[in-house]
Amino acid sequence: MNVEDTAIKTTYFSIIGNLCLAIIKGLAGFFGNSYALIADAIESTTDVFSSLLVLVGFKYAKRPADKNHPYGHGKIEPLITFLVVAFLVTSATIIAYESIQNIQTPHKTPKSWTLIVLGIIIIWKEILYRIVLKKSKQIHSTSLKADAWHHRSDAITSVMAFIGISIAVICGKGYETADDWAALLASGFILYNSYLILRPALGEVMDEQLYDDLIDEVRKKSVQVDGVLDTEKCFIRKAGMKFHIDLHAIVDGKITVKEGHDISHKLKDYLMAEIPNLEYVLIHIEPDTYE
Repeated sequence: MNVEDTAIKTTYFSIIGNLCLAIIKGLAGFFGNSYALIADAIESTTDVFSSLLVLVGFKYAKRPADKNHPYGHGKIEPLITFLVVAFLVTSATIIAYESIQNIQTPHKTPKSWTLIVLGIIIIWKEILYRIVLKKSKQIHSTSLKADAWHHRSDAITSVMAFIGISIAVICGKGYETADDWAALLASGFILYNSYLILRPALGEVMDEQLYDDLIDEVRKKSVQVDGVLDTEKCFIRKAGMKFHIDLHAIVDGKITVKEGHDISHKLKDYLMAEIPNLEYVLIHIEPDTYE
């Protein structure tokens, strides 16, 4: 299975999980008198829509290169990440606003059984986070990583809700708004996570040099090719889940142009075969001596 198909399969997994959790949280919050759970349900609902955006982005990124997009369509992925972050910020804002409104309005103490629901949700969301994050690292996907952090932020809001409801249930009258304060605090965590997701996606769009380990690997493998004496410049940029490499290879300055051309093709083929997720390799030949 290629990286695009892996990403799409993982995203479907996220969508189904978030949809089920949104329904469970919404019902538990409504019948259990807990706005923290309802806020949690709101966040899970936005997660569903953001995961759908990620899915659309992955399907678009699979399109092959064409006349108008000679480098492919992979750059759609960080743009989708920006939209996912927008969903996170929107959900955090809604949760914060509604929490403040509920703090100012008298309401009933949450039901104690909602703690059981939250405990199960926290465990499940953490599992989802770890599964999706692992896949995002395997295929180098920023938008899938953003989706993973959606699960983690959901788990954080659930933990805050658990603490708030526990305080309200244990302390009783006068502490009914504890879960609302918990939801308000959770919105701050969501905003912070939004920044953590946005930063690498922005770097990807700006072609920021963030791939030192991959550069080292390219240099080490390049000198294993017969005729390549060393490497000079090496630039890497990311397009979706694939990498584009511009490499200057140093060869014997006394060989013919055709021999240098053949070495560059051997080097390109070797790198494409040895290093996964390379979409494009451009080799520039440099002579080691100047006459």
